[in-house]
Amino acid sequence: MGEILLQINNISVVYSDVIQVLKGVSLSVEKGHIVSLLGSNGAGKTTTLKAISGLLKPENGEVTDGSIIYENKNIQNQSPEYITRQGIIQVLEGRQPFKYLTIEENLRVGTATRIGKPYKQDLELVYNYFPALVARRKSLAGYCSGGELQMLVIGRALMAHPQLLMLDEPSLGLAPLVVKEIFNIIKKINEEHDTTIILVEQNANMALQVAHYGYVMENGKIVMEGTAKELSENPDVKEFYLGMAASGVAKSYKDVKSYRRRKRWL
Repeated sequence: MGEILLQINNISVVYSDVIQVLKGVSLSVEKGHIVSLLGSNGAGKTTTLKAISGLLKPENGEVTDGSIIYENKNIQNQSPEYITRQGIIQVLEGRQPFKYLTIEENLRVGTATRIGKPYKQDLELVYNYFPALVARRKSLAGYCSGGELQMLVIGRALMAHPQLLMLDEPSLGLAPLVVKEIFNIIKKINEEHDTTIILVEQNANMALQVAHYGYVMENGKIVMEGTAKELSENPDVKEFYLGMAASGVAKSYKDVKSYRRRKRWL
């Protein structure tokens, strides 16, 4: 195993002091790898990302137990500003641009943590990855398509020079060809810049094509983990997440009366 960039140790997350969403989640992210979090809606994937990025507090959430270690520092319940300056950048679900700014102005917002430093080379890099944005660079973001907006918010995150890039449902609501293009670019970003990526996705098939390692979440817990190859070949994952159930009926881990968590494969 290579160097561990992020280690989450048995964390619990509670909203409004009463609603427990995460129940002892542990996972590790190796530097330079793409790690995918798989699971259905409400499994706790987005909450896990927000626990890392410090975005629980605005939603009255808190990590109540465990620790989040990033580059050997405990960042549990630190402010979003502090965590962003450590190189952790989250791209939120729903593609949220500044609608009344142009594409290029939105991209420049990504340099907020690097005020005073050159950014033109970074713009060129983003436009190289997302050539569709070049012709739209002077257009208001509010008039862009869903695919263009997804390219924009990923590009804006790249402008911040992330060490750890966290993507929440990048395929949501996009046409299949656009999804394929987005995932190809995610893979290129990882390979060409050694950017560590956590990818939250319901499209398990696409996620496992680009990821090195994966975790499956259900009801606020990790129920399975393994390399992308191991998960894609696992009969449970095939049945529950890859649409390969022999019966043709979708199932959930809730339907399994007893389940022994798989050991971590090294």
